[in-house]
Amino acid sequence: MFDFGIFPETMTESFIIRVLFAALLGALIGLERDIRGRSAGLRTNILVSVGSSVFMLLSIGLAVRWLESYPGSAAADPTRIAAQIITGIGFIGAGAIIKYKFSVQGLTTAACLWTTSAIGMACGAGFFELAILATLIAIFVLTILNHVEKLYSKDNYRIIKITVHKDVAIIKLIELIHKQDIRVLHYDVEKDYEHGTVAITAEVKFQNKNSDDRMAEAVIAALEKSEIPVTNVHWRHQ
Repeated sequence: MFDFGIFPETMTESFIIRVLFAALLGALIGLERDIRGRSAGLRTNILVSVGSSVFMLLSIGLAVRWLESYPGSAAADPTRIAAQIITGIGFIGAGAIIKYKFSVQGLTTAACLWTTSAIGMACGAGFFELAILATLIAIFVLTILNHVEKLYSKDNYRIIKITVHKDVAIIKLIELIHKQDIRVLHYDVEKDYEHGTVAITAEVKFQNKNSDDRMAEAVIAALEKSEIPVTNVHWRHQ
């Protein structure tokens, strides 16, 4: 299974080569993450890949040693430790996911660690061809597809809060936002009678190829050019 004949059997049977190979492939993915300034970079991915390969080797080795020591006993399961690797790496991946205000960051990094762990397990089992294939796919996804995503528009969701004079008609603000090709999903109104203002907090949706919030600049510029007496504008991620 998974024997493509690319590597000689003497090479794939060596435990040292398996661990070193896991370190090499983990470094390739970790280098890409490091260049992009991600928290789980070169060292983290190498350690995850090497650790996974060692656990895989232990899983296989213990099963083989059990059968050699107790030939008449029930067959040992070499996948038990390997199964715990998949569970354990989930905790590390969860630590890479950060919820910042209204956005979630680190999902790709967490998935990257999960994939690196699988690559290390493949190396530990001696499936070098499978490990190389997974590494190439991972690098392709992290690099090439990153540029492909910029070719099409995505739905973006933001929260915009506009504070104006209490006599301003709310419908005027909604129409002005719509003119910027932004759809208002829903909004809340809060009146401050002491200061004579009204605050509109709206959840908006728009399509944009970039994530640099140029739409925020367009909305603010439109408000500044309009005759609406605006006292405050707050644009934030959802």
